[in-house]
Amino acid sequence: MSADWPLWEVFVRSRRGLSHTHAGSLHAPDAQMALRNARDLYTRRSEGVSLWVVPSREITASSPDEKDPFFDPAADKAYRHPTFYEVPEGVKNL
Repeated sequence: MSADWPLWEVFVRSRRGLSHTHAGSLHAPDAQMALRNARDLYTRRSEGVSLWVVPSREITASSPDEKDPFFDPAADKAYRHPTFYEVPEGVKNL
């Protein structure tokens, strides 16, 4: 029964050179079946050139509720922002 099957997250790359983007989730008994089901479900109209399926239990994510405390340390590192540097004269398309 599919309720007992693990949940898989599906990522699709629509064209070569682009990044994979999250397309959705599905239940499947194993990785191969998840890949086949993802192909049938998320690329029916030839939208993709590559698929990733990842067990949901293997994904570690930050919580949106903890956004401020989690990302605050980055705010004090001004050198990471391009506004910290002066652009030399004559440099184009930086």
